[in-house]
Amino acid sequence: MKIICTLFVCCLLLAPQAFFAQETGTSEASDIVLTVGDETVTLADFDHIFMKNNRDSVVTVASLDDYLELFIKFKLKVQAAEALGMDTVATFQRELAGYRTQLARPYMTNNELLQDLVLQAWERKQEEVHARHILISCGSEAAPADTLKAWKRANALRTRVVNGEDFDAVARSKGGSDDPSVKDNGGDLGWFSAFQMVYPFEEAAYTTEVGSISNLVRTRYGYHFLEVTGRRDARGEIRAAHIMIRLKEGSDVDASTKAESKIGQIHGLLSEGISWEELALKMSEDASTSSKGGELPWFGTGKMVEAFEDAVFGLTEDGQISAPFQTSYGWHIVKRLEYKAPASFEASKREIEKKVSRDSRSELTRASFIENLKTEYNMALETGAMKGLYRAIAKQDSVFYPKHPVQGVRSSDLSKTLLRIADETATLGDFVDHLNGTKIRNANMGSRAVADEQLKLWSENVLLDYEDVRLEEKHDAFRLLMEEYHDGILLFELTDEQVWSRAVKDTTGLEAFHANHTEDFMWGARADVRAFILADAGLAKKVRKALKKGKDLQAIADEANASNSLAYRLEEGLFSEGENSWADRVIADYTTGSLAMASKGLTFVEYTAGGDEIILVQVQGIRDPEPKTLAEARGQVIAAYQDQLESDWIEALRSEKPVEVNRTLLHSLAD
Repeated sequence: MKIICTLFVCCLLLAPQAFFAQETGTSEASDIVLTVGDETVTLADFDHIFMKNNRDSVVTVASLDDYLELFIKFKLKVQAAEALGMDTVATFQRELAGYRTQLARPYMTNNELLQDLVLQAWERKQEEVHARHILISCGSEAAPADTLKAWKRANALRTRVVNGEDFDAVARSKGGSDDPSVKDNGGDLGWFSAFQMVYPFEEAAYTTEVGSISNLVRTRYGYHFLEVTGRRDARGEIRAAHIMIRLKEGSDVDASTKAESKIGQIHGLLSEGISWEELALKMSEDASTSSKGGELPWFGTGKMVEAFEDAVFGLTEDGQISAPFQTSYGWHIVKRLEYKAPASFEASKREIEKKVSRDSRSELTRASFIENLKTEYNMALETGAMKGLYRAIAKQDSVFYPKHPVQGVRSSDLSKTLLRIADETATLGDFVDHLNGTKIRNANMGSRAVADEQLKLWSENVLLDYEDVRLEEKHDAFRLLMEEYHDGILLFELTDEQVWSRAVKDTTGLEAFHANHTEDFMWGARADVRAFILADAGLAKKVRKALKKGKDLQAIADEANASNSLAYRLEEGLFSEGENSWADRVIADYTTGSLAMASKGLTFVEYTAGGDEIILVQVQGIRDPEPKTLAEARGQVIAAYQDQLESDWIEALRSEKPVEVNRTLLHSLAD
């Protein structure tokens, strides 16, 4: 059970790589290191699997032999599962297909470009940019006429700024920026770093010189242009606490003066030694943090208002407290709790990879991958075949809407080749089937424009599907990992049926196994003791006397613990060696003959502890080694019974399947 779990879990935890089992008979005989039944394993494949599961180990002849034995058992069980048809069950196929979808992702992108983007993002996170922008709203699905109108408007505003008009004034002017916040900030976005803006905007910010105006940038929000007003080294992250006196927006001078005076008084109390936590709880007007000593979550640039960030990052040591300062929320005092500098590339690489894969940057890696595939497979669109579709949809007012499929395309047109990928083709009819099976909504585009857009998406997806089914033959690592998943799922299901669940459910077999192996499940010598941990010898004498006379000990305990709660303590029970230190000493003394047992539980032993403390042990009995009942040893018995079932199963499988090993070839892998 442990071996199977290890092999299976290892393949689940390793980085995505592979697919189905390699067909037999495709390798040279000189490359075969193992044959199990009709299945052969090449030296290269075995080496790949061995090294993946023994990365940090020295490769020796012994380690190779040991691992091969595990691998043979693994293969025997998988073949048994296949013989039962477990790999044809729908639930198995769905589970494997789900894993394959996940594992294929790294192979369906431009990994070289991905790593370049990861490095670029990390480098950008080492720097922060200050910029302001003007936005002209334009949705990603806007009609061409509306898109052009937005572009012209944005370009006109940019020209005004380039020609010397004040950026803030242009942003706030009638017909200026569509960003709702412009009325408050004049388009000023403050400081930001990688991943804090959509990628096209970030790209413009990091590639525009300080003091310069960028070209127009298209994002999903519309057209922007921006002015970069500053750059600085990244600040990292900080954890801080604050005390705040709130000041409502639009407050008069008197209210502001009172707030400033109050925060000054609090700062004075801090100087006099009053604790930060006490003042935060009693004086801070930030209800969400006052009960926690004013503590805020970790934050970096762009998470707080700029004045607050400047004050906190201006503190140079943990525990340092700022002077009072004002923000748009009121007056504050901050205390630096902890600081983290920007992370190194290696420390942050994995997190950045995840962000890049979720960011619009991933569209670049996908597009690049598709372009590479187009070249590799000589993809070509026979756009002339679209004429028949154009003719048909021109006659339909509601084409592409639900319950209104494309109609009227001639059968001779439907059979025309529209797409070529390597030696395979797809027809216009295939594309029409796609259109009729797709919910398409875009009231801003004409039918022909929608058809052209869908043709691009459809042809790219057909190309990706073409690549997907060829991953096994193109990438050995992918093939091998998927083979492990295939085998691992089968192995888990059959082993559960043959060993794990069977051992639990087979009550009769379990009882018989226990009866035949009682000596394997024994109690050692056990002491039935009551250990009184007492403050001094006087209390020990008092307790011993009460025990001999059979008196109630509660009154003694209450009296002793009235002034010292640790003066009287009790540990009692039936203990095996290793469970209780006082019981262990009793068993040792009994075993060596230095402890003689009196009747009626009147055997007492005293041990000294630290200081004046006395351990008074009342020994009520010593039980010699004896077998555990099934109830007492159930977990151990089930585990041993599972081992027995697995051993018997492997022996039976070995008798059914021939196993051949080329030891000379295997041992060639040893260091």
